[in-house]
Amino acid sequence: MTALFALATSLMWGLADFGGGLLTRRFPALTVVVASQCVAVVVLGAIVVATGGWTEWGPQLWFAVGAGLVGPVAMLAFYKALALGPMGVVSPLGSLGVAVPVSVGLFLGERPGLAQFAGIAVAVAGIVLAGGPELRGAPVQRQAVLLTLLAAFGFGAVMALIAEASSTVTGLFLALFVQRVTNVVAGGTALYVSVRRGAAALPEGADMRAIWASLPALAFVGLADVAANGTYAIAAQRGPVTMAAVLASLYPVVTALAARGVLKERLRGIQAAGAGLALVGTVLLATG
Repeated sequence: MTALFALATSLMWGLADFGGGLLTRRFPALTVVVASQCVAVVVLGAIVVATGGWTEWGPQLWFAVGAGLVGPVAMLAFYKALALGPMGVVSPLGSLGVAVPVSVGLFLGERPGLAQFAGIAVAVAGIVLAGGPELRGAPVQRQAVLLTLLAAFGFGAVMALIAEASSTVTGLFLALFVQRVTNVVAGGTALYVSVRRGAAALPEGADMRAIWASLPALAFVGLADVAANGTYAIAAQRGPVTMAAVLASLYPVVTALAARGVLKERLRGIQAAGAGLALVGTVLLATG
């Protein structure tokens, strides 16, 4: 069950990243983040009320608040790093955040078997290669590397924090709601400051009708991301965090395959090799 939920996480994160990437071609990245998370807040709020999840309020929700604060910072650092480029270096480095929850699992006493250790190594190598790292070309700016590593640490920290935010299903709904409210507050504040400094919240000539027209896509991105956080939390609670974290981090493979299927982007040889290694690592982890 751990492998199943973790793989579901990678599927939904990968599709959410793909959808978010398409939306950021039309809107500023911060606007996409805030708008998609607003949809998630509304849906999660209704679920919490319907399931009585508010009764599970407790100190563990501070982990959800932490995840909600770290997430937007990591995302903004990642987008800034992508802008500095090259993307072929930034994208694979961003997936190294898996080291954070894996380290937490090892610190807490998890000891994977030899086959699982091999699976972790092979899968992580596949994840990095699936991003299509550039092995030649212009040197990478130090700022881009530092921002990418900050983003990777943030992504990994969110995985570790959300896994500690609840111990029941209804509590998980509440934790995800708290996380998303924090996301909206933090992201909305950043968007407000950005606009005050002269940046545009919408493309030139666009108005709120453009946001409403894109609401289905924004809803998909926000809800897929929420669902991924939820299935990851369940995976981490039901089995080894080391396995859950690595399998959940296969989302770059999903994003690359979605781009291939929908946008007809051709996979580079190194990306195809990475996808194959990731699959081998998945099998070793699931059967080790």
